[in-house]
Amino acid sequence: MLNSRFAKVAIAVLLIASFFTFAACGSKQPQSADSGNLSGNITIAGSTALQPLAEQVARMFMEKYPNVAITVQGGGSGTGLTQVVQGAIDIGNSDIFAEEKLDANTAKSLVDHKVAVAGFAVVVNKDVTVDNLTQQQLIDIFTGKITNWKDVGGPDMKIVIINRPASSGTRATFKKVVLKGQEEAQGFALTEDSSGAVKKAVADTKGAISYLALSYVDDTVKALKYEGVEPTAQNIIDGKYPIWSYEHMYTKGEPTGAAKAFLDFMMSDEVQKGPLTKLGFIPVTEMKTK
Repeated sequence: MLNSRFAKVAIAVLLIASFFTFAACGSKQPQSADSGNLSGNITIAGSTALQPLAEQVARMFMEKYPNVAITVQGGGSGTGLTQVVQGAIDIGNSDIFAEEKLDANTAKSLVDHKVAVAGFAVVVNKDVTVDNLTQQQLIDIFTGKITNWKDVGGPDMKIVIINRPASSGTRATFKKVVLKGQEEAQGFALTEDSSGAVKKAVADTKGAISYLALSYVDDTVKALKYEGVEPTAQNIIDGKYPIWSYEHMYTKGEPTGAAKAFLDFMMSDEVQKGPLTKLGFIPVTEMKTK
């Protein structure tokens, strides 16, 4: 009888111990089989307009897949396209289509992944009182025909142009859409090689003007209306504001492994309805105009 009681107690103790062990394991968030199996390194470079989104999504992805390491760099769209063609990076970020920078045969070796739409705003130093410029006024300013803000309704102040380098996709978009392909003035203009540097230069330079992706525009600079239309996501979606471009992530051939998983994640609702819109980008699916 005594042995029987001890046996029952032992069984009860084992059952209780098993329950608490199971509960303790269940309280953790185990990695899925996919997160444990997916591994590798991804190098991304190119457009500085797209860089803030790429960096944030990379951090989110690495939290989900701790065995994947992602490096995100800038350099401009031209650099991203050139390096992905050469195989130096896995994903090349670009504000423009590959065929606008590369020869046709080279461009064919790349696979285009449109991940977002970026709007661009004309920005000026906050001392500039002008709040709207027409296309012709911008052409005259950036080609050097107008050099003082008083000629467009502003203060008697020298206009300081902040240009972008030839590798910049933001510059290519601005030149194509706003300047109608005309060359910007070079002799008295400054050049900055990234969107962040442009924003700082405009904020710090009296009379400065340039252009930035909406993801970079904040209260340190002043965004202007273009032909009377404000640079907002909704105006871009509705086709009222024309200064925008698709944001591309190019791969050399079809992506595989971690790179494919990252690009799939970029198009997920978690990203498209989360950081993408919060950073001022527009999901490709929302565009009414192509």
